[in-house]
Amino acid sequence: MSAAPVLWHHARLLPCDAAMSRIGAGALVTRAGRIEWVGPESELPPGLRAQCTQHHDLQGAWVTPGLIDCHTHLVFAGTRAAEYAQRQRGVSYEDIARQGGGILTTVRDTRAASEQQLFEASAPRLAALLAEGVTTVEIKSGYGLTLADERRQLRVARRLGEAFGVRVQACLLAAHALPPEFSGRPADYIAVIARDWLPQLAAEGLVDSVDIFCEKIGFSVDQAEILFEAAARLGLPVKMHAEQLSNLGGSRLAARFRALSCDHLEFTDPADAALLAAAGTVAVLLPVAFYGLRESRLPPIAAFRGAGTGMAVATDCNPGSAPGASLLLAMSMAMRLFGLTPEEVLAGVTAQAARALGLAGQVGTLSAGAAADFVVWSIAAPEELGYWVGFNPCRAVVRGGRVAVGELSGS
Repeated sequence: MSAAPVLWHHARLLPCDAAMSRIGAGALVTRAGRIEWVGPESELPPGLRAQCTQHHDLQGAWVTPGLIDCHTHLVFAGTRAAEYAQRQRGVSYEDIARQGGGILTTVRDTRAASEQQLFEASAPRLAALLAEGVTTVEIKSGYGLTLADERRQLRVARRLGEAFGVRVQACLLAAHALPPEFSGRPADYIAVIARDWLPQLAAEGLVDSVDIFCEKIGFSVDQAEILFEAAARLGLPVKMHAEQLSNLGGSRLAARFRALSCDHLEFTDPADAALLAAAGTVAVLLPVAFYGLRESRLPPIAAFRGAGTGMAVATDCNPGSAPGASLLLAMSMAMRLFGLTPEEVLAGVTAQAARALGLAGQVGTLSAGAAADFVVWSIAAPEELGYWVGFNPCRAVVRGGRVAVGELSGS
């Protein structure tokens, strides 16, 4: 990549800093894939401007950091459309799971697919996210539930990142459901993951973080602690699916281990919110799953605000509870269903989402030293980013300092 700096000017900037400030007449200078300077164009040092041999006139467009989808399960085979129809007839998600459906339905389909078939099935879902301005995405495993099949999912996640030129964080979620081979033996399954699978997959460079589904139909807090201790020994950060269907104390354990994030959290209480805030653990809100499961209990947004708990927003892209691949839709739902403000929603898919992935300051912000990942929008005001449904106002996406989606004028 050329070392010459590139100027992106005549822009209105939303840096997504702590104050959620706005710069009405701003500019960025990028070099070698990173942001070198950002601020009001009138303050751009003349010497730096003179070095920029390439200029992009953004024509007064609003610019945000590249969006971050910090919770997806987008590598899978098959669908669960039949089970979605069952839920419309009144069968609960938990009942379907107890009957051998749910996650295990996708496990059977994913195990039967080759690595190439998994890649080809997942690529369109990733492409849909990237077209909306996503430049960083987390992809979880959890639909293999054997060492070989979990490895295959993680390998596909890495391949997708390489093929699309996008930053992918791979999360091991082998503790997603109890596989049939371990029926009635959840403690043995957790022991195998902690003792054998996790060290092997980490040594192969396939794991950036470790997650667990801590629920009545998933795994207990004690089992989560065993897995978290194993991750800590390997220096890997942890995350947790918690308090989606009940409160087993998962978020309290997550806070004790200073987890990067706790996700779902409809049944979290104010005391849990305070513990998450003190630990620096981000609450990841997943409104598409809330919608897909027809939930009625809202996450405790007021408690999160009061405690100062960081809130991120993600798609939860998966074939069961959240069959969608639109972060813009998740943003709109977070505003309408959860009552988040436009500023909270934007922070939730940028700076807070970066924190949820352990990438704070590296992505999700327009600041010197951060990745040169940003989105140019065809909008009149930032509030439109949580407003449109079924319409994508993304004009162009820049990844690593290069235009990856759309076109921009340059000289």
